[in-house]
Amino acid sequence: MSVVIPAMNEARNLPYVFASLPDWIHEVVLVDGDSSDDTVRVARELWPEVKVAAQRGKGKGDALISGFAACTGDIIVVIDADGSADGQEIVSYVSALVSGADFAKGSRFANGGGTDDMTAIRKLGNRVLCAVVNAKFGARHTDLCYGYNAFWRHCLDDITLDCTGFEVETLMNIRVVKAGPKVQEIPSHEYDRIHGASNLRAVRDGLRVLRVILRERGVPRAARTARTRAARAVRTGAAALRGAVPRGEAS
Repeated sequence: MSVVIPAMNEARNLPYVFASLPDWIHEVVLVDGDSSDDTVRVARELWPEVKVAAQRGKGKGDALISGFAACTGDIIVVIDADGSADGQEIVSYVSALVSGADFAKGSRFANGGGTDDMTAIRKLGNRVLCAVVNAKFGARHTDLCYGYNAFWRHCLDDITLDCTGFEVETLMNIRVVKAGPKVQEIPSHEYDRIHGASNLRAVRDGLRVLRVILRERGVPRAARTARTRAARAVRTGAAALRGAVPRGEAS
């Protein structure tokens, strides 16, 4: 199992994040967004076997593209680096997957979930956009823009990412519904960010989410199939390249 943690200048929050992770995790992939603090050093001190992947561009979507390419596990979990998510909840996500789900989707609004970190405007926006996605794509989501998710590796062929910002969670949720794998929502509690300030902007990022919804509604099946085949070829090539690198020479 691989846990992907996108991070930029999160050195003060990483001790809380890593302390909550179950010790049986096979692989932790920290995606560093060119941090100017000690994010990478702290991560290596906390989890000596951590795999550090350098982010090529900017934005959360771009970070996840780099992180997924570096993963080797059959199960992939995505968790934020700001301390808002409880790593112990990973057990619930993995349990759902081994019980038959393909994609375990975290929800702050499912029965048993909650949030300490959303303003009224963000809650309203999330609710409206979630209703639009449910109506347009036949989904039954209770949450749309939450970053705590887990899935079997084969789902990467369904959620091929081609966006760079916070709209990435919406894109993932839409594409997995369109592809047809079994999705199970997992109640999750989102806590306040421990240190620092979020880069998320409600209006700006809400408009980006809306553009993704409108774009995905108009994507024909043939284009989706071609995109999936291209992404599979890229991942196959990346895996072959990793296998050709002698042990100890890759970060």
